[in-house]
Amino acid sequence: MANSAISGLDLLATAVMLVDENELVRYMNPAAENLFGLSTRNAEGTALEALFDGGSVLAAAIGYAREHNCSYSEHDLTLSNGHGALHLSCTVTPVDVNVDVAAGFLIEFRHIEQQLKIAREERMLDQSQANRELIRNLAHEIKNPLGGIRGAAQLLDRELERPALHEYTQVIMKEADRLQLLMDRLLTPHRLPQPAQVNIHEVLERVRSVILAEFSRMSVCRDYDTSLPTIEGDREQLIQATLNIARNAAQAIASQPPRREKSVIRLKTRVARQVTLARKRYRHAIDLRIMDNGPGIPDALRERVFYPLVSGREGGSGLGLTLAQNFISQHHGTVTFESAPGKTVFSILLPVKERDEL
Repeated sequence: MANSAISGLDLLATAVMLVDENELVRYMNPAAENLFGLSTRNAEGTALEALFDGGSVLAAAIGYAREHNCSYSEHDLTLSNGHGALHLSCTVTPVDVNVDVAAGFLIEFRHIEQQLKIAREERMLDQSQANRELIRNLAHEIKNPLGGIRGAAQLLDRELERPALHEYTQVIMKEADRLQLLMDRLLTPHRLPQPAQVNIHEVLERVRSVILAEFSRMSVCRDYDTSLPTIEGDREQLIQATLNIARNAAQAIASQPPRREKSVIRLKTRVARQVTLARKRYRHAIDLRIMDNGPGIPDALRERVFYPLVSGREGGSGLGLTLAQNFISQHHGTVTFESAPGKTVFSILLPVKERDEL
């Protein structure tokens, strides 16, 4: 296989391995090195059966591809090389490797959990779009009659002779104002981002200062990778998105009875390499995590946590996470979570555009 083709495999997010006719490893791309915890230098020339435990299914897949001279996919493959068991699917394709090795096989591995994650992210992207349309239509339908209700209550308030009755019209007007503010918040995500170069740590420092001001007993810890590059984005939307998630965590912790363990929110940043976001491949992305040691998200809400008007807290609007997801989606990023009692982690991935993409 030509060097240009090899260099192209280096850019793939999918783990790819080349083996010769004798099933000796000749090449692994960076994704495969990460997946198996091996380098090409250490694996080169090693037989697959010596490299992996439980490789009989893989050997059978190669045997089928060799016998029929065609690609063959195996959807339930378990391999172990001392770094733990990996549950994978793979596709074996006969290829010419190079001038020294007459023939061989290209093996493409996919982590089954990764496939499920990609499918889940695509569903969430579609759901986010549906949520935005639902919110927009709902807010527009409510705003017009709401203005009429408030106007009628204001006129009625002027005509009332008994002072005690003014209390009721004031309640109507205040509640109408509250709903008007809610509708405005529902429509806010439809403002297009105003892109500029943003330092994600400046965003997080703003979030940290707000949380500390609102929740005096909360500890907000930082674990930053200060070498991260700036990203192109709307600073205010990114602040609002991360603040909504952090505030949700703080409110969940504050709603619990007092405990001995200190309440902590942790803000962590790292670089992620070779990621696919919104169906587009990026060499680098910012991996931002907001972690807390609160009660966790109830099981009944986990599948609906990003839906509008869904809240696990009495008095909550159910908009915070919906708006956060909308803002992150507008930045071509993703937001996911894992939660258990005592530990909840929201993970945000934001693409870093290369210079030739700006």
